[in-house]
Amino acid sequence: MAEYRLEDLARASGVSARNIRAYRERGLLDAPRRVGRAALYDDYHLSQLNTISELLRKGYNSAHIAEFFESIRQGADLADILGLQRAVLGRDAEESERHGGPVHIDPHSEEGRELVRYGMAEVVDGRLMMVDDTAAEILDRAPDPALYIRALVRFVEGAQESVDALAEAFVTNLTEVYHARVGVDRLPRPEDSDVLRQVIEDYRALGDRVMAVQFAKATRRHMVASASGYTAGILLDGAWQPRRGA
Repeated sequence: MAEYRLEDLARASGVSARNIRAYRERGLLDAPRRVGRAALYDDYHLSQLNTISELLRKGYNSAHIAEFFESIRQGADLADILGLQRAVLGRDAEESERHGGPVHIDPHSEEGRELVRYGMAEVVDGRLMMVDDTAAEILDRAPDPALYIRALVRFVEGAQESVDALAEAFVTNLTEVYHARVGVDRLPRPEDSDVLRQVIEDYRALGDRVMAVQFAKATRRHMVASASGYTAGILLDGAWQPRRGA
């Protein structure tokens, strides 16, 4: 998940830094993560700002939005649009505080710059920090981290188009469910929260399964196409069949 300083968030969202501060003061925008004296925002904050901007365009004033969000926070969980987007992004309080950890790669090296460019790492106090704990653990134990990083970058590049298509289908389906349950251009009621949250969780699980199954099928197809059946059998199944006469 990418992180932004205030000025970067303002550019990405189209919301002025002054308004971002105002949204924080009014309780519309979650507090940023603090790293020393720096305030760091992420994609969830960007999503919050996009939602607030959309509601304002639809005619809701900031006071009404703030009142609505405050009442929801006091009486329901994930019933408001921002909470639903938190569920879509799969972020909870524990995950938001978790960091992948440092990797022993020069942040100014080609590999380090690539990780930062693709949002897989960030530079904190001169050190390269992975944003995903699993990736950090793998790179930490890798005999050749640079080799693993090149593979990781290729995975990200290869996944972008297919993942974007899956995400588009995911959001389209959620939008249809939301309109059917809540209505078009309407804010959700607290009693809608459980239904919408369950749909989000189910759709995320289905999307994860689709990606896993399709990746497994495509991997086998490409490995068989690029290697002999003998080599592919070893790589895919660990099966070693001596050739006749060997």
